[in-house]
Amino acid sequence: MKIAVSGKGGVGKTTFASFLIKALSDSGKKVLAIDADPDANLAQALGVKNSDEIVPISQMKELIEERTEAKVGTMGSFFKLNPTVDDLPERLSVEIDGIKVMVMGGVKKGGAGCICPESTLLKSLVRHIVLARNETVVLDMEAGLEHLGRGTAMAVDRLVVVVEPGRRSIETAHQVRKLARDIGVKRLDFVGNKIRSEKDKNFLLKKMADFKFLGFIPYRPEIIEADLDGRPPFEKDKEGLAAVKEMLRELET
Repeated sequence: MKIAVSGKGGVGKTTFASFLIKALSDSGKKVLAIDADPDANLAQALGVKNSDEIVPISQMKELIEERTEAKVGTMGSFFKLNPTVDDLPERLSVEIDGIKVMVMGGVKKGGAGCICPESTLLKSLVRHIVLARNETVVLDMEAGLEHLGRGTAMAVDRLVVVVEPGRRSIETAHQVRKLARDIGVKRLDFVGNKIRSEKDKNFLLKKMADFKFLGFIPYRPEIIEADLDGRPPFEKDKEGLAAVKEMLRELET
């Protein structure tokens, strides 16, 4: 099962991804967690010690040059479009409580869809993970779905978009839905997060009447406490974890 998670920055996307990864692991699944958001903090949300010391793959200059046979930072040069990546999930992942975690990082270049050695390696790696790996994979994506190419996206079992009660979050959800359709994602679901009241829930249901919601996660101050303590959110917010475990049943159908 391959699940990608997206949403506007600040909506709790990574928190939801960590809940989902924990729920999958608790159900006995072998999970590979991929942090494909340039603002990488999934490892921390899963409780990886010294997560700030993990070097994102996009910053591994020697590796990128070795695999693509091109100089990092150059444009217009020849390089391999299909670099060897099948050994990287084992080499570059860290493990915590049976969950493997990889940090992709982002390509810091102007314009979208850059064709450069860094981007090529990352997309090849994501493609390999989605198409060739046999464990359950959860990808914590940026809102732009930058690492998902058309063929890879069509192989993702579900794309889950996290939204909060707010107009900018809803606008991002519309944009992600359009992008998802453009690249061939077949199954798209939405999760309402930071729900403080029935009014918040009804606001999302009214403004997103034609969107399919998996469920809603209540706002919990324990999430902030977990972040301040450097602990995974699911250790503090058992109610949120229970809600995501319920959603997992729907995802697995």
